[in-house]
This record gives sequence, structure tokens and C-alpha cells, in this order.
Amino acid sequence: MHLTQSFLPLLHEFAHVFTQPSHVTFVALMTGWLWSHRRRFVTELIQASGCTRTGHHSRYHRFFSHAAWCLDTLCWALARLLVATFAPAGLIELAVDDTLGRKRGRTISGTGMHYDPLLSSRALKVVSWGHDWVVLCLVVRWCPWAPTKVWCLPLLCRLYRNCQGLTQGKKAQGKKAQGKGLSRRARRPADPNHRTRPELAREMIQLVASWFPHRQFVVSGDSAYGGQSVRQYLPASIDLLSRVAPNAALDAPARKPLPGQLVFGRPRKKGARLPGMAAWAADWTQHGEVLDFDRFGLPATLGVKTIQALYYKAGKDRLLTIVLVRDPEGQRPDQMFYWTRLDWDARQILSCYANRWAIEVTFANCKQLLGLEDPANRRPRAVARTAALALVLYSLIVVWFPRVGHTWVRFPDRPWYPHKEEPSFADRLSTLRRRSWEDLFVGGLPEGTPGQKVLARIIDLVSRSG
Repeated sequence: MHLTQSFLPLLHEFAHVFTQPSHVTFVALMTGWLWSHRRRFVTELIQASGCTRTGHHSRYHRFFSHAAWCLDTLCWALARLLVATFAPAGLIELAVDDTLGRKRGRTISGTGMHYDPLLSSRALKVVSWGHDWVVLCLVVRWCPWAPTKVWCLPLLCRLYRNCQGLTQGKKAQGKKAQGKGLSRRARRPADPNHRTRPELAREMIQLVASWFPHRQFVVSGDSAYGGQSVRQYLPASIDLLSRVAPNAALDAPARKPLPGQLVFGRPRKKGARLPGMAAWAADWTQHGEVLDFDRFGLPATLGVKTIQALYYKAGKDRLLTIVLVRDPEGQRPDQMFYWTRLDWDARQILSCYANRWAIEVTFANCKQLLGLEDPANRRPRAVARTAALALVLYSLIVVWFPRVGHTWVRFPDRPWYPHKEEPSFADRLSTLRRRSWEDLFVGGLPEGTPGQKVLARIIDLVSRSG
């Protein structure tokens, strides 16, 4: 089984990441990943790629657990490809978030109990067993043949691990401490290698910034990635856009002393306390305006208020742009956002943050169409590598389509949906599969014969995504 010749050059972009035998295995696994309609176990990838008689099956398992290749080097090659294709100049816009990959079995490395947003509600918080992936994506606002859509293309990912409890060797010490009346948290030894989700996000952002030292970045994230643990360690080339907590304390900037005025003691870092979100939103007569948005992720009419203030929890004494958002119809709760630059207006800030919604679409597509949750690897290195290839493959499919894939796109015959013009990711994946099948059967049957029509129908059925 082979993919269409127009897609193979994208896989050859990573030849320098692997040894020659490992690159052959990489191409075979990616081929099986694209062909397969079942759960993406390694054995399924071998069978879907037609490589069941090409080498021993352990060769493909060991590609993830033992082969000498670096995931960050692979992501560096991917980042160069994506930036050159979609952001050759100007700002590079990034988005960061985490997603849960549900798993079964307690012997899988890196699993733990994590918050499950799909099963949770405002009244009930649910946790599930699995892997929690922190993913950094390149935001593509405009993509050919889908001008109204926003795409988030994965660049880097990190596996978040829960802070483990007492180790087997220290259980006896824990029992002694319990007898002395110490709390369980006080008895738990600190793990020096444990990193929180914001720390993982900060590490990835700094790494991408080092790959493109002469470019300016915009990073958007929710409130979990907008605190001091991220903001205060970012280089000057990175600006951060995030949410402000509803009960956040906002302050006016510290007043500078007048010329000739004597100052005793340490200068103040912040000025007077500003009203909270509730009080600020209640007085809508001052500095309020109504803006209409009609874009991906934000089709609404919103009332906004903008000030420049200090959000000491996130930015310390750096002056930030704070935007308050209120829905006149009352369907959305009041929200506040902060932006580390002072030259953007409310429309630019909210439009940029709305683009984050595309990362949720990316997670849904990777899980439903590319089997992000499927691999059953158990070793630490294999776990960290296997799921990452599903994210890499997602980005490569989106890159392939504006290059050549758009020439072969064909929407299904749906009389109830005749006005579809922009292909979704499922359409792009189906186009890649169908073109690969058509390349395999070139000259198989004469044009216009009944058999050729039946073959085209079969190819269309086996190429559908989802």
C-alpha cells in the first residue's frame, strides 16, 4: 500500500530526523495511519500499510520505544514547514491548551486521573483515567480554499504527569509519619522532576521562540496558562493573551513622583485598587461600546469596555490592556481578558482570542478521525512518541491540501446540503485517501465501463472519514 506521490515529499521532509531504516519504518507507519479506519494500534498500522511481510513486527513496535530519534527534532522540522507555508512573515500566532486522552489499564506509563471536560458540567466535575496532553499549535487565520475557517496546527506536545504519591520504598516512612499525626500531604515527598501544565506550556513556547529568534509571537491561552508561572518567564518577543479571573484584583499604575519631590522608602509598584468585574460591569454608561462580530468562533454582538491597568497576579507591575465583555442578551457570562500590548483595540483582542476555538476542533478531529486516543503503548518513551505522530499527521494533511489536494476535492452528493464550498478536515482526509486509491488503480478498468463506475463507487466508500 502506498500513498499518493504528492504526499510523500511531506514525509521525506523528516528524513534527516531518522536513520535510513527508521525513516522507512516511519513512512510505513504513517501510511498505515492514513489508510486505517480502525483503532490505531501498532499492529493495525502494520496491516493497513501492507507491511505484514516486511520485516518482523517488533521492528515497528521498537520504532516508538527504542529507536534513536528525537521528538523535538521532528517537531522542529514540522515547525519550519508550517511557518514557511502559512506564516512566512509578520506575527506568528500560537495557541496552547490541554486535552484528555482516555485510557484503560493501570500499567500504562503516564496515566492518571484528570479532569474530563466532556463529561463534566458546571454542577458536577468528573475525572477520567488517561493521558493529559498539553499541545502548542500554530494558528492559521486564513487558509486557501477555506477563507472563513481558522486552523490550529499542532507544533509541539508534552505529556502532563500527576504528582505521584509515596513511592514503594518510602511507604514505611509514611506509616511512621502517619503515627506522628502529620497530614498526608506533609508526608508526601516532593518530586523534583514534576512539572505543572503551565510549566510545560512555558517550556514549549520558549523552545519555539528559540527556533525563530527574529520573529514576534502572539500566544493565546485560557486562565490556566495566563498566570505568573508562564508570563514572567517569557522572552520579550512573545506577547500573551489570556483570561482574567472574575474575582481578580486590578490596580491603577503607580503614580510617578513629581519633579523635585522627595520619595521616602521603596517606590510603590501599583496604584489604587480598581473596581472589580461586577462593579465595573454594572456601570455600563462609562467607556462602554457595542461591537458586532461575525467570524469563526465568535458570531455574536457584545458590549465591551477597555482600560489599561495592572493585573499583578499575571503581569506584576507591567501595564496591560484589560477588556471586559458582556453579552447584551445574557446568554454568556461576563468575562475579562488581558493583553500584554497596549496598541491593540478590543476588536483585535477578542478576535485573536476567539481563534483559540479552533484548537478544540483540532482535538476533536485528531481523536475521532486520526485515533489520538487509540495507541496501546505502555513504555514511557513509546507513550510520548506515538500520540504525537497523530498530531503531526494532522498538520501534514492540512499542509498537503492547499499545495495540490484542492485540485481533487469532491464533496459528497447531498441534496440537503448543496451549498457547501469550504472543505473540512474530514473532506481533506477523504480526498487524500481517495487520491491514493485512484493512483493504485490507474489503468485498471477502461473509462466509461460499468466496472469502472463500480470501482469509483467502492473507492468513494472506503475513502470516507469518520
